[in-house]
Amino acid sequence: MTQGISAWSDVENGTVPIDDGELFYEAAGTGPAVVLLHGALLDQRMWDEQFTWLVNSGLRAIRYDLRGHGLSSTATGDFAHHDDLRALLDALAVDRAVLVGLSHGSRVALDAALAHPERVTALALASPGISGRPFTDPFLLDHLREQSAAIGEPDGVERYVEHFLRGWVDGPHRAPEAVHPGLRERLRAAAEANVEVHAEGTGMPLEIGAAERLAELRVPTLVLDADLDSRDISANAHAITLAVPGARRVRIPGAGHMVNLENVGQFDHALHDFLSSLSY
Repeated sequence: MTQGISAWSDVENGTVPIDDGELFYEAAGTGPAVVLLHGALLDQRMWDEQFTWLVNSGLRAIRYDLRGHGLSSTATGDFAHHDDLRALLDALAVDRAVLVGLSHGSRVALDAALAHPERVTALALASPGISGRPFTDPFLLDHLREQSAAIGEPDGVERYVEHFLRGWVDGPHRAPEAVHPGLRERLRAAAEANVEVHAEGTGMPLEIGAAERLAELRVPTLVLDADLDSRDISANAHAITLAVPGARRVRIPGAGHMVNLENVGQFDHALHDFLSSLSY
């Protein structure tokens, strides 16, 4: 599952228009569509480890930068990520897609499946966020407060990103030095770039409030969470598994919130098995 794409020139990339801006995307392959949705403060490159084998599995892999992230446009007013995703599918002539999200990407995937159910084949939700479900874990709340306090300070970007890393990469069960330094620096660089490029963004993302509507979902659903993540994310994974008919949960050991980048082998195996089980 990890062999390279035979020719990287086969990867299509470009932009598609959205209200007040554009989304940057990459796509490769010709089979059923799988859209990869990245976490907050990151970009589509967090799926490097999965993008290649998805294409080599006979699928059309699509990844993009959410509005306010990466090479996509900075937000200039209120918007809905799930409507941006629909615009991307329209522009790429994709009728329906499997949505694979991590963290905030799972939050977007759930909202899209509720707002535009006819466009979603299945859901794979890693370290899932859920719109309308508040954070309660004191560990996360403390780092979110510290992030807010850093805004506008002379060393604000560095502090803001470090608290992001503490909350969402290290997690509550380990010190920073326990995380692979290459992974930590990779995610630090992505988060710093997003803060610096998109810091002037305005408006708020408009969400569905999926927490109260999970039982409405009627597509095959896989939930993946990790043993070193926060209790809020574990609770989210449990809530989805209980509420969504037929949902299956896989608990990944030896990983934190960025589960697809830490226990790559087990994550890829679980996702591959799920995708292979679908009737497209």
